[in-house]
Amino acid sequence: MEGPEGNERLTAMTGALLLALFAAEGLTILSIRQLLTLHFFLGMLLIGPVALKIGSTCYRFARYYTGAAPYVRRGPPAPLLRLLGPLVIITSTAVIGTGVALAVTGPQRSPWLLAHKASFVLWFGVMTIHVVAYAPRLPRLLLSHHSGGRARTALAGRRARWLLLSASVAGGLVIAALTLHLVGRWGVGVTTGTHPVIRGSAR
Repeated sequence: MEGPEGNERLTAMTGALLLALFAAEGLTILSIRQLLTLHFFLGMLLIGPVALKIGSTCYRFARYYTGAAPYVRRGPPAPLLRLLGPLVIITSTAVIGTGVALAVTGPQRSPWLLAHKASFVLWFGVMTIHVVAYAPRLPRLLLSHHSGGRARTALAGRRARWLLLSASVAGGLVIAALTLHLVGRWGVGVTTGTHPVIRGSAR
């Protein structure tokens, strides 16, 4: 994938996708009772792209700190990335992990609900700094082009990146489809009038 440049572009592509998916997931929170099924689906779908983002980020760190020449020449990760990177990974994993645990256990006296809310607050704070710091770089990374002798290598790398990104989305869709029935633990489908009632959530 063109070494560190390709890795950086893959991370940027995945980050842009995650930004859109997390924004959509955040909107469902505004009307969680009516949009709980969509909230579940998007949450499970996120697993694939989040795993890819973590993988691409950790790969760059590993290649640099193990002395891979192209990554060493590229220089160390930015200081802010070195500081925020572990926090982004930990909080993202916590939000997704507690969400999955909550989906499996259901709402009945589940300690995972508090853990999910707390990890979301921490994740939101970390991600706000992360997005503000790196969003201005996205257009350059996503739209940059190669010329000259590197064009063929760039094309092959671009295909590999799109394949990885597509595979992460496909994997997330499979997980979401296979686990969507878990939303039934929350009483979705039981209605009063035109609105769903989430059993056990209003205690």
